[in-house]
Amino acid sequence: MIDTNVPLFAVADFDTKTEYAVHDVSEGSFFSLPVYIDKRLIVAAPEMPLTKNMLDILHKWEFGTLYSSGRPVQEYTADSNASNDAEELAEASRHADEAKLKQAKKFFTWLMNYTDNLFMAASLGRKLDFKVLANDIKRACDIIGEERRFLLRLMRDVDGATHHSHLISHAVKTMVLSVIVGNQMKIPTHRLIELAVAALFHDIGMIMLPPELYLTERSLSDNEFSVVKTHTTMGFNLLSSFHFPTDVSLPALEHQEMENGKGYPCQLSGDCISLYSKIVSVVSSYEAISSKRPHREGKEGYLGVLELLRNEDHSYNEDVIRSFIRCISIYPIGTQILLSNGHKGQVLDVNPGSPRYPIVQVFGELTPDGKNKVVQTAKDGVSIVRPLLKTEYKA
Repeated sequence: MIDTNVPLFAVADFDTKTEYAVHDVSEGSFFSLPVYIDKRLIVAAPEMPLTKNMLDILHKWEFGTLYSSGRPVQEYTADSNASNDAEELAEASRHADEAKLKQAKKFFTWLMNYTDNLFMAASLGRKLDFKVLANDIKRACDIIGEERRFLLRLMRDVDGATHHSHLISHAVKTMVLSVIVGNQMKIPTHRLIELAVAALFHDIGMIMLPPELYLTERSLSDNEFSVVKTHTTMGFNLLSSFHFPTDVSLPALEHQEMENGKGYPCQLSGDCISLYSKIVSVVSSYEAISSKRPHREGKEGYLGVLELLRNEDHSYNEDVIRSFIRCISIYPIGTQILLSNGHKGQVLDVNPGSPRYPIVQVFGELTPDGKNKVVQTAKDGVSIVRPLLKTEYKA
């Protein structure tokens, strides 16, 4: 279905590297950039000397040639006059990152089209086969697990503002986020598939309502809102008519229920609400808060996280919120931020043990071998001061 075999880091064009005979390399010398013995295997980083033992091993295994875009030097220094080579390697790193994002976008586009077709079939009265769906969704769950970081970055820029994509984008993003949370909660594979299907179809009842009710740019009247609220029971009844497992159908009915019993349609509370419904409730609320809609702009991701953390009136399950924060962090992946050392950067990944201190790429800084500098923010080290305003974003 989707080819995800793209390396996380791709080196510069191998054909442009200079060949060096192993017997000509001085013992204890350095190279200003990584040294390779084939297209992928690095034998030495810039800060690693080519020792006698290493050279002897290369001779023993009949590796007679080394390859590098750098130059041999007798002493290692961080700047080794290799700025051009470092820029070349950093550019290769950026290209690799872009390749992973491209693969994530390819998968996301497939999932959007797949979901669109399912919703269309359901709206035309065609029965959906859960077993067939489960096979497709299993592979999707695998890809979501593999591409989590890149999907989270990608989804920040996908909105549901158009009439055509509103329900579909909301369904797909809710599913992706639910699978990520489910993995964080160690939900077994067969149940993770159920959760994914449940999340994908939690709003399926909306297809039975006039689109102008959920796509309008004006406020709904009390009567109109009462009609919209019926999407929960209609969605549950529709999925039940397809003979979906009850656990999979329940989130369509219960995703608007609240822990405090003030939700709808049945005013359920606490343990009366199913686990899948609790997860979908948190995730779909975050997605709705942070995504653009026909009647409003979406909030920045960190504002959506803060709104969930406040959990006013105990609307959401606390355990699910904690799991959600561990895999999203206070500053969601892709958020551009100002660091305590004055530099700007972008959140690359979460730190599940400390959601306030994610892993950050620092703009404008490179490691000695030309890679983009990445730091683990910490309370007693470099930390995030605040998210950047859009006007402050790196071009």
